[in-house]
Parts: sequence; C-alpha cells; structure tokens
Amino acid sequence: MLALIRIPVLLIGFILINLVVFVVCICRPFHRNNVHFAGNAYAMLAPVLGLKVIVRPSAAIKADQAYVYIANHQNTYDIITICKAALPGVVTVGKKSLKWIPIFGQIYWLSGNIMIDRKNSGRARDTLTLAGKKIQQRRTSVWVFPEGTRSNGRGILPFKSGAFRLAKTVNEPVVTVTASNLHNKVRWNRWNNGIVLIEMSAPEPLTDEKNIKQWTDHFYRQMKDKAVELDRQVAEMEKNR
Repeated sequence: MLALIRIPVLLIGFILINLVVFVVCICRPFHRNNVHFAGNAYAMLAPVLGLKVIVRPSAAIKADQAYVYIANHQNTYDIITICKAALPGVVTVGKKSLKWIPIFGQIYWLSGNIMIDRKNSGRARDTLTLAGKKIQQRRTSVWVFPEGTRSNGRGILPFKSGAFRLAKTVNEPVVTVTASNLHNKVRWNRWNNGIVLIEMSAPEPLTDEKNIKQWTDHFYRQMKDKAVELDRQVAEMEKNR
C-alpha cells in the first residue's frame, strides 16, 4: 500500500528537482559548483525512499585543494545517496550515452561533467587528458567510479586504472568515497529502509613507491575493507534505532 503513495511522490519530486537543477544549470552553465548543487538536490529524495543518508568527510579534505575522488557504484539509487558526498568544485566522469536521457542528460552536460566514450579506448584516454587539464587549469576535482559499471549486489568490482593514471599525471591526491551496502535495501512497502553511511577518506598522494597497477590494487583493497566496516556500523546503528 505504501508503494502506491511512495512511487508517485518520488516521481513528482524527481521531476521537480530536475526542473530546478535544469534552470540553475541554464543560468550558470558549466559552473564549478553545479554538480555539488545537483547532488544535494537529488539527496532530498532520500527520505521519500525511507533512507537516512549520513556523509562523513575526513577533516583532511580541504576546500581549495583539487582531488581525484573514487567512489563505489552500486545501483540507480546512487544519484540519491552517494552523490550527496559531491563537494563544491567537483565534476564527474560518466559515460557519453547519458547525454541522450531527456532533461537529465542535458543537466549532466551543463553541470560541466566529463563524458567518456567507453567503447573507444583512444577517445577515453583523450577524455581523461581533458579531465587532467580541468584539474590543472581550473583547480577542479574529478569524481570517478573506477569499477566502470554498477555492481548490483556483487560487492566492490575490480577497478580500472584510469582514475589512478589521472591522479598520477596531475599529481593530485586520491580521496576514497565509500558507501555502505544499498543492494536490496529499499523496499517500497517498508516505511523505514534504514541508513546509508558514506565515508570520505583522508587524501592520499600517489608516490613513486608503487606503480599504477599497485596503486589500483591498493585503493581497491582499501575500498573493499571500508565497505565491510561501514556495513558493520550500519547494522549496529539500525539495531539500536
């Protein structure tokens, strides 16, 4: 019964938020804070889904510093949950096909995000070069989902190395953004769907002590371990609510 109320409310809310974000992006196209604004706007829908989203950024993250953010990509609810962690001055790297989604695709483009053609490795490398130039010229941070696709309950998938090549090229630290498990968490007829914890690690520079493959493996293990820890914390928090 609750689903009959929740689904229309979510749909209407999503349409209204898209319209507001679209107008903001039209008024200030490619502004450095458009992604931050959009992420917080979409996060307003979390209570409609019965979710409480808690973002815990490290105190070591500085507002005037550029970073390469890496985040786990679980499912379509990510836009409402983990995207809340997008801080001012960040753009994301996403697949080029997103631009064909009505309204949302135009918002994604006008937000200044970087679109990558994953079917063409040469163009993908060129896009990462563009991302590097944005970081260096505009001091913009870049947000990457290194798994390359949604995990849909399969845990943290193996990382692609592009994000770490980018961080090494521009000599900027990596911040790991890890969200607790979202798979099968949202039940449409359940009022309280629990807590989503998102933790943003202290920035870590890529020194010469490891090569790109080793850094890729390092951050993969780091995110896997953090996801397990966050799931344990969420279970404890929900038990005590």
